[in-house]
Amino acid sequence: MNAPSRALLLLALVVAAINLRPGITSLAPLIERIADELALSRSLISLTTALPVLCMGLLAPFAPRLALRLGLERTIALCMGVITAALLMRLAGQSSVVLIASAVLLGAAIAIAGPLLSGFIKRHFVGQMGTVVGWYSLSMAVGGAAGAVLTAPATQLFGDSWPQGLAVWALPAMLGLLLWLCLPNRAESAEAAEADSGLPWNQPRAWLISCFFAIQAGLFYALATWAVARYHEAGLTLPHSNALFSISMLMGMPSAFLLPWLAQRFGNRYALLVACGVVSSVSLAMITFVPTFAPEFWAVSIGFGLGGSFALSLVLPLYEAGSPLAVSRWTAMMLCMGYSIACLTPVLTGLARDLAGHYQLPFMVLTSLALLMTALAWVMRRGPRLS
Repeated sequence: MNAPSRALLLLALVVAAINLRPGITSLAPLIERIADELALSRSLISLTTALPVLCMGLLAPFAPRLALRLGLERTIALCMGVITAALLMRLAGQSSVVLIASAVLLGAAIAIAGPLLSGFIKRHFVGQMGTVVGWYSLSMAVGGAAGAVLTAPATQLFGDSWPQGLAVWALPAMLGLLLWLCLPNRAESAEAAEADSGLPWNQPRAWLISCFFAIQAGLFYALATWAVARYHEAGLTLPHSNALFSISMLMGMPSAFLLPWLAQRFGNRYALLVACGVVSSVSLAMITFVPTFAPEFWAVSIGFGLGGSFALSLVLPLYEAGSPLAVSRWTAMMLCMGYSIACLTPVLTGLARDLAGHYQLPFMVLTSLALLMTALAWVMRRGPRLS
């Protein structure tokens, strides 16, 4: 079989990345309605976000092993198939059990695909990593924004049926499955597997990177679950609240593409991480204490700050490890630790809302986490690191 073109490889990467977010972000515009219709508490309905994130953490270490057994490309194709099946399950979403089960399947597939897509970039785009990671993170931002922005119109299109509005995201996942089945499967060499065995638990920088990723992911998923509810509680209309959340998702797109490119071009990835942390901290403080003051501006800034933090964190393992399999393992540790911790933030935010009776208290904690994230980025500016 002829080697696939660079354009086809990039297209497959982009389509796979687009499918890593809509299954989660599509729930945000509908979460209050689903909770009311299914008579679920806010802490229980938040499991639809928390469980995928938990799976993304717990199962990430298995990604390199599956790639060794099945081949990297076929493993990612399998993940696209599982995402498709999980989203189609939401046609029966009037059952809370089915809805939560679909969330678990989504998390499992995303957990395996994430580290392997980083290894795929290291293998095929080693001379263009900053630019290609920009496309990769931009594609995830596009998928996340599309899930947030288009799910409500899709629900209306299907006669106000929210299960169908959620299940429509199976269509791009099917496209991803077909594209990855077209790529030739390349097995890892035994030498590479032997040289890169194990996750880098003994590397202090791997822990720093993982902690940073955990906080930024936790902030993203807490906002993806509860931002609309926070704005609505503050007195904004539901359409206005949804629009603000959509704005923040959309603003993740330019930062997702621009910041990895700047990091490669100028070698300033840690300074950019600090800047993103500062922007995120200030924005969250405003959403916490004065959510009705210039809300569009702070929606833009929080989207830019968190989108940039996420994109830059994806770049870090590519510069810390040498081979594609080593990059997959650094990324697997980052995702394992990061998502295992991050899954708690939507649940704890919802639980704190139930206990306190308002969203200001949990959002104060989220603001404190953003400040801690900024401090970690500052610490990572110093110390040894591989080129």
